[in-house]
Amino acid sequence: MAPTRRSSRILDPMTVRAATSADLPLLQDIERAAGEPFRIFGMPEIADDEPPALDVLERFRKAGHAWVAEDATGRLVAYLIGEPLDGAFHIEQVSVHPDAAHQGVGRTLIAYAAERALEQGLTGLTLTTFSEIPWNAPYYERLGFRVLPEADLTPGLRRVRAGEAEQGLDRRPRVCMYLPMERPGQHA
Repeated sequence: MAPTRRSSRILDPMTVRAATSADLPLLQDIERAAGEPFRIFGMPEIADDEPPALDVLERFRKAGHAWVAEDATGRLVAYLIGEPLDGAFHIEQVSVHPDAAHQGVGRTLIAYAAERALEQGLTGLTLTTFSEIPWNAPYYERLGFRVLPEADLTPGLRRVRAGEAEQGLDRRPRVCMYLPMERPGQHA
């Protein structure tokens, strides 16, 4: 993925840009809607989980690590937040409104985050996710992420997983995943 210097990117009818303070309440709405499909997998606790608080979202925004996708009408349909962690960019949350699902919005946000990570000198993307939910680990594997064995988890990823366990997210199988990135002209 080659980095670009543009502040926004238009792909088909989708625009990706940095989140603004005014966007943050809408991100919470997207998160609530994106949680609803977990009910069909018997995970009402995930569907009912409150989205990140506004102050948490603001922290990511101020750090320059919160991006939104808007459709051709300017309606926000997805967002991604994350932060550098152990030399990689850790995706804390990527959520797509169900009305915009299956249109490449998540993939576009992840590619955008990868470009920003490369610009910051980071070597890859990491995330944690449910291993058995189709739009979680199987989806990320299709994007090139690989499951990290427990022995390969960095100290930061171990802290993330411990925090998730404290929140009860480990009631269903979860994995850490990694997508290596290389700069143009760099060979593995």
